Amino acid sequence: MSTDVTSTELIPVLDLQPLLDGDNHGISLLADQLGRALGNTGFFSIINHGVEWSLVEDIYNATRELHDLPQSQKDAITMDRTHGGYLGMGAGTSYASEIAGEVRKPNQNEAFFVHEGGYREGNQYPDMDGFEDLTARYIEAMQSLAGSLMPLVAMSLELDPGFFENDFDIPSVTLRMSHYPVMDYTDNEWGLAPHTDSSIFTFLPTNEVPGLEVRPAGHEWIQPPVVPCSFVVNSGDMLKRWTNGRYLSTAHRASNLSEVDRYAMPFFYGARDDAIVVPVPTTVSSESPSRYEPITYGDYQRWFLDRNYRGLTGQAAASTPP
Repeated sequence: MSTDVTSTELIPVLDLQPLLDGDNHGISLLADQLGRALGNTGFFSIINHGVEWSLVEDIYNATRELHDLPQSQKDAITMDRTHGGYLGMGAGTSYASEIAGEVRKPNQNEAFFVHEGGYREGNQYPDMDGFEDLTARYIEAMQSLAGSLMPLVAMSLELDPGFFENDFDIPSVTLRMSHYPVMDYTDNEWGLAPHTDSSIFTFLPTNEVPGLEVRPAGHEWIQPPVVPCSFVVNSGDMLKRWTNGRYLSTAHRASNLSEVDRYAMPFFYGARDDAIVVPVPTTVSSESPSRYEPITYGDYQRWFLDRNYRGLTGQAAASTPP
């Protein structure tokens, strides 16, 4: 595994202060910066994002407490196709990404999922005081942050800032609270195998315990720079599809590279379930025809979930998306 930490030139740091200040000139510059990051690397960090860091720390603590529960309590709230809940160690495999390689071993992490919006019918929660309220407050804060980036995405594509507004009025979001125990990995085994994300954006709060590695095009595996009180953000498959491949969905993987347990809480942000994803007009031309057939956001997510977690969803999925 690589342990090299890259520079902020490759994975830039975007300062969202203009959004907080309502600085139109600064917002325009920020949209340009975002577009370059999405087109060049597909990964960036954000600071001055408006999310209270004490809330992030509370989520970290709740994640540790959750995974310290007796195994029987966690198994009692196992996730299924339409309900959030617990995913046991080795219960998921990264089949949905071709970059996972020919040998696909179960991912060596356990996780707990909370969903809002989309096609999921509900969530299951552990017997922990204040847990449901805490995750709801965190999801609300992250939804607001993620939503603030969509006008910037539109502007970066030379579209009206409100272009995506109707497709994100009821966003599909997921909070994943993950635990990577200390362990020795065998060949082609990872905490989370090389993959791309299915969403529009993923937000990962900075972590004192390393583990995330990124492989931008033309580079070896690297670790993003550690920026205090920041989020590492990456674009996913559906933003790539919505922009006709202009914006990237970059390979990444995760493991525990330390001698202590690692916890991570990626937040996945997407469109409403029935939003029709088709390349936007500014990315399609006679020289660059549409590479993708229309698909609803929810249909792609259902395929992704069934492909990676067939043992839990009970649904088989084709090797390629619909």
